[in-house]
Amino acid sequence: MIAQQNDEETPLLQRPKQPKTKTPLPWDQIWILLLLEMPELLSSRTLAPFIPQLIRDIGVTHGDESQVGHYTGILASSYYAAHTLTIFHWSQLSDHIGRKPVILTALLAISISMFSFGLSKTFFALVVSRVVCGAFDASDSMAKSSLMDITDATNMPKAYSYVPIPLTAFRSLIGGSLSRPADRFPDIFGRSELLKTYPYLLPCSISAFLISTMWLVTYIRLKESVSTKTPLWELIKGGFFGQSCSKPRQPLSNVIVDPGEVKSKPLPLRALLTSKVLSVTASYATTGLFQMGFNSLLPVFYATPIELGGLSLDPPRIGALLAASSAMHGIFQLLFYTRLNDRFGARAIHITGVSSCIPMVILFPVTNALARAYGIGMVVWLCVVVQLMLRINLIMCFPCITLFVRAAAPNRASLGATNGIAQVAVAAARIIGPVSTASIFSYSLQEGHDAWSIYYFLTAIVFLAIGTALLLPRDPSVWDDSQ
Repeated sequence: MIAQQNDEETPLLQRPKQPKTKTPLPWDQIWILLLLEMPELLSSRTLAPFIPQLIRDIGVTHGDESQVGHYTGILASSYYAAHTLTIFHWSQLSDHIGRKPVILTALLAISISMFSFGLSKTFFALVVSRVVCGAFDASDSMAKSSLMDITDATNMPKAYSYVPIPLTAFRSLIGGSLSRPADRFPDIFGRSELLKTYPYLLPCSISAFLISTMWLVTYIRLKESVSTKTPLWELIKGGFFGQSCSKPRQPLSNVIVDPGEVKSKPLPLRALLTSKVLSVTASYATTGLFQMGFNSLLPVFYATPIELGGLSLDPPRIGALLAASSAMHGIFQLLFYTRLNDRFGARAIHITGVSSCIPMVILFPVTNALARAYGIGMVVWLCVVVQLMLRINLIMCFPCITLFVRAAAPNRASLGATNGIAQVAVAAARIIGPVSTASIFSYSLQEGHDAWSIYYFLTAIVFLAIGTALLLPRDPSVWDDSQ
């Protein structure tokens, strides 16, 4: 629900007072939407620990260790390339036909693509699997839009404090612990010719099964949060992507939104490109650019030999580190995000998060230098832990940005499309992030090149993210009050 607006004469130089009474969260729907935040992360985190080794196994690098990061980046970016081309259309479509049909389509496609990834034996097949996943994956965007639908300004920060909780650690342990099971657990899987032929099928199949279970839960329990719907055939006849449907939208009886907001209509793309939407989109894109660059570099840095600039860690240990980071993120956000948002505001948290990226970048060369000098000891592990803890600040930027996206929407009926614009921008940034970061890292490893090139690149992105964060108002309610 969109919060009621204050009078237009409310001074904008004062921070609006938060309502004393917070709307209770609709937990019968919240827990399902929390599950729906998982599929995209579940697929990527399942694959992240073993992708560097998988790239080596299929032989696409021809034994050149410096090219592992390059192909890893291409694989990560292929998902976001397809995602960028489709996410706005899925989001806009959900404003017309509802969130639930789009969510069900997305979950089915992700499940199939994960199983296909586990059966792939060539780099081309791996890329095709990730492209299919990216083209149909709108689950995360739809979950965010649905949360905007069923919450208001008083309880939305609280709802987002629970987002990282479900299976935060397990989603990383799947890939790290269960890859190559015939080699790691010969007593259990050693006789399986299937798992010997496809050593990464088991973690991919488990992820596919979990996502299929989410599809069943969503189909049975999730209520539609869009107040009115237009029949799909009417959208097709009216030219969905070019114009609004002329036939009146059909109101729904089983929804959990304000009936007074039913009359609003989804706006065309041009009407959505306001200064507010563009400001928050720019901040979202630059923050996402760094996050994806950092996330793609982290497992490659861990897996790269120490003498080439990494830490020489194996996939199980990489998976354990990513799982521990996810667990710390979930616990911290659950315990502190709502309080920090109430005390300091979304903008302050966001700027603090992107500023924390500077020491995160510096710790890469520092950690490698310590590993070269003293080996993998206590000091190196301390640097790793500090870097992962700083990463928590970065991840907390995203619920803050979502609050600004919701406040920037011109009307309630266009929440999905507004969120879609932001998702397109961040998906485009996430195409550039993994491939550019991994490629520059590979370039920096080659003899005669500046080993610090990758760190200069990441630092430049950090300052860009800080600059766009300064475009946001001190609180999302300032945009609400100005409407």
